[in-house]
Amino acid sequence: MSEDTFESIDWSETDTRLATLSRRDWAAALTGLALVAAFCYDYLVLPANRPTITVPVEWNVTQLDWLFVATLLALGFYAIVPLCTNRRLTAYYWREFRKNRMAVVGLVYLLVVFCIGVIGPLVLEKPTLALEQAYQPPAFTSVDSTVPVNCIGSVVDGRCQGTMAHPLGTTGDGKDILVLVVYGMQVSMKVGLISTLLVITIGTTVGTVAAYGGGLVDELLMRYVDIQLVFPAFFLYLLLTYLFGGSLFMFIVIFGLTGWGSIARLVRSEALQRAEEAYITAARGAGGGTLYIIRRHLVPNVSNSVITAATLLIPGFILFEASLSFLSLGDPTVPSWGQVIATGRSDLSTAWWVSTFPGVFLFTTILAFNFMGDALRDALDPRQET
Repeated sequence: MSEDTFESIDWSETDTRLATLSRRDWAAALTGLALVAAFCYDYLVLPANRPTITVPVEWNVTQLDWLFVATLLALGFYAIVPLCTNRRLTAYYWREFRKNRMAVVGLVYLLVVFCIGVIGPLVLEKPTLALEQAYQPPAFTSVDSTVPVNCIGSVVDGRCQGTMAHPLGTTGDGKDILVLVVYGMQVSMKVGLISTLLVITIGTTVGTVAAYGGGLVDELLMRYVDIQLVFPAFFLYLLLTYLFGGSLFMFIVIFGLTGWGSIARLVRSEALQRAEEAYITAARGAGGGTLYIIRRHLVPNVSNSVITAATLLIPGFILFEASLSFLSLGDPTVPSWGQVIATGRSDLSTAWWVSTFPGVFLFTTILAFNFMGDALRDALDPRQET
């Protein structure tokens, strides 16, 4: 039997930063290092004209793709893994979540959009100009053949019939709208998930450190947040767009690194309440360091509010990107939903499908996220009344 007593334990050995890392943290760190190594190999070793991945499909991984992969890994380690390991709590949350049937439908829809958006661009060729196929109507519909259209289907009673070759029709420059919609799904998922992860990570870190640090630390961080909240990030984006051109990567970086002020305030208000709880006092009295208490106690106990806020941030970023693309302020090389809607706005009377289908997908995606946000707020926050 060990002779060690409570007083003889060396708390300095258990208060190191490495001691606060769990096996999940170590796995995430090692995976992150492997991802960084792959990124360096891609940009420093491989020739610029050679695809990063050639089997089973050719995929030239861009900077945004690397960032998206890192985001998915972070969500896997810190969202999916906890749900799988804590099955009892997950089952409770699921019972509360599925009470909102529209949220369940929205979740299924978003999973389908996510899977198609991730896999689709890997197997579908990027849409290219094909003027000989301009303004083809969707399948099972027809359009007057007297309008500017080179009908590739049959003509019945002077009307060009749509074909399954282009189920959702084509644009004025012959691009297949179904392919554009699939690529738009990937753009929306990248914008929403990467930007939100940046905002949540920085905002949660600043909010918890300010709440637990208190004093001068709290004052400095919150005054910086006040300054950032009044900083016109939109005008900064306009300036950089004017200087360097529109870029989806630039959009994510600018708004992801400057849009976390409101999250920091929310997390700080929640963390201030948690910092006075008995378990925080017990952890501090037992010798727990600042980093340990923030990571193991404060962050998990404010995560419910953070998750709910994240589900409402994602549709906001998606809609904002679509709005900028609609105004021709986005990335012209990326076929986003907003860009396609803007392409067909002058042809609504003759080619209604060009703007309609991307608009419907944008509307339903935003609506699905809003339904999920309401359901998660009811399921995760016990203070909400049914």
